[in-house]
Amino acid sequence: MSNTPATTRRAEIEGFLKKSALALNTRGRLIFALDATASRQPSWDTACALQAQMFDEVATIGIDVQLVYFRGSECQASSWVSNARALAALMEKIGCQTGYTQIGKVLAHTQREHDRQKVRALVFVGDAMEEKATDLYRLSDELARRIIPCFMFQEGDDPEAMRAFKEIARLTKGAYCRFSPGAASELAELLRAVAAYAAGGVQALSTSRNAGAVKLLTQLGGS
Repeated sequence: MSNTPATTRRAEIEGFLKKSALALNTRGRLIFALDATASRQPSWDTACALQAQMFDEVATIGIDVQLVYFRGSECQASSWVSNARALAALMEKIGCQTGYTQIGKVLAHTQREHDRQKVRALVFVGDAMEEKATDLYRLSDELARRIIPCFMFQEGDDPEAMRAFKEIARLTKGAYCRFSPGAASELAELLRAVAAYAAGGVQALSTSRNAGAVKLLTQLGGS
């Protein structure tokens, strides 16, 4: 027996409601990665305070964040959390240690996490790059294929880090920004803008009026 118009319409409505429920239950996921090597110690307390502000923003817009950091010989990742206080508590436990950068491990970890469940974006904050650049670019290509933009925030003006961070951002269709040590308000705006992007994509970012959002939109091309 063929479906009546009413039956067909009811099926369409049920399908729409299922899709809507799925969309509402799908939270944006953001990986927030930090270089916690010794060179960042002078600005670490300020960085922690700024990142706590971003976590507060995360709590209001509804995304899940995983904290990743490297220092010494370790590269660690937290569980996924959405509670601002829990994220701030994780940050307080991290201290800087002497060691080389491990950006490649951060990029590879992001790929693995995305393959389990979609990751909207990667944020990385650091001041140096001591790895083979071509290895990082290969990993960046993998993230680009998965449509994971990398937002690379550089503290200071190290030229090797600048070249690598810019290229990672370009390859993944993300964004690069440099901030001076102590430029608290600038980094805070950038972090809030990325949180908005992770929650709602470019459309959410375009409605934000802070200067950080304008900077990121310029590089993202509004696409």
